[in-house]
Amino acid sequence: MPQSRFLDPSTPPHIVTLVAIAGLSALVMNIFLPAMPAMAKDLGVDYSSVQILVSGYIAMTAFVQLIIGPLSDLYGRRPVLQGSLVVLILASLICIVSTSLEVLLAARMFQTAVVAGLVLSRAIIRDMVPAEQAASMIGYVTMGMTLVPMIGPSLGGVLSETFGWRSNFVAILIAAAFILLLVQRDLGETNINKSVSIGSQFRAWPKLLTSGRFWGFTLAATFTTGAFFAFLGGAPFVGGNLMGLTPSMLGLQFMFIGVGYIGGNYLSGRYARILGMETMMIAGGLVALVGAAIPLVLFWQGATTALAFFGPQVVIGFGNGLSLPSANAGIVSVRPELAGSASGLGGAITMGGGALVSWLASAITTEETGAMPLLIVMTLCCVLALGAVAAVKCLPPDTLGS
Repeated sequence: MPQSRFLDPSTPPHIVTLVAIAGLSALVMNIFLPAMPAMAKDLGVDYSSVQILVSGYIAMTAFVQLIIGPLSDLYGRRPVLQGSLVVLILASLICIVSTSLEVLLAARMFQTAVVAGLVLSRAIIRDMVPAEQAASMIGYVTMGMTLVPMIGPSLGGVLSETFGWRSNFVAILIAAAFILLLVQRDLGETNINKSVSIGSQFRAWPKLLTSGRFWGFTLAATFTTGAFFAFLGGAPFVGGNLMGLTPSMLGLQFMFIGVGYIGGNYLSGRYARILGMETMMIAGGLVALVGAAIPLVLFWQGATTALAFFGPQVVIGFGNGLSLPSANAGIVSVRPELAGSASGLGGAITMGGGALVSWLASAITTEETGAMPLLIVMTLCCVLALGAVAAVKCLPPDTLGS
């Protein structure tokens, strides 16, 4: 495959472009989180109703990923990504002018097309480099894109306080238009072995679903991100309703988990090729478990401050940053010839599990219970993630693609 040259669409994409398309997915998911209490008030609904914009979005991305991966294996990464960005732009326009939760929710579901950036960035990397190098490169890409979810809620909180909650969707629209232009100018096609038909891709799923290592990597990613999705589902309520933080202050709290995630991804980028994917996943799982246990113990002892809740998230983020790049690289490396489908199917399972955990965390966290149920769910996710990694370690390595 030819060497990447920035803004040359005849070569594979530059890492800056991969960071941008993956980062946009994160921005669409979390920029409006601090504005959710204001959205509920403006639309005349309670907070639990607005929360479906998070859990419903995550669930819909699971379905979209089932389609995006096979489509990109059939038609190529470039046209599928371009089409997804156009859908995102149109859906964002509807979000801006919506006056009811129903219309906003419908448009929000179409915004899930942006998940193509996350799915296809991993598949593109696997097109370009072998498995262990893919884990390292995914780590660097994820480190870069993490700046977006770290800054996104903070930006969203400021925009909401200054211009109203609709300004968050204006920001998404502008970002999507810019990245569509970047894709046009830089993202050369990397899928040089396109599949014969969409049916052949779906018929290939048994090769993935009957692979123990595929399930091991996928469940490790599912439960690792499950702790993060539980946080997304419950943290706005804990910070805004229980602790009385303003949208801008609440947005700043999300930087804790983002800073940790950047650090973990940096180390993953440097050492995944040296230490191996499984070692990185075990180390990350143990670190994340420690991070989840710290606020659980603090709240058990009565230390229920915002710092006690949000501060330890930096440790969870660090652990996730260590382990997730390797888990995602493992998913697309079990069957390298099905990288797009594997990324989509694995991502669908991961996001489906995340939607369930996000809904559960928000449903059981109330003013009466405080933040403890949320913290328990996050801790259990970290334990289950380590169990999945242990399962991968026990399976024979010869099923892993080179």
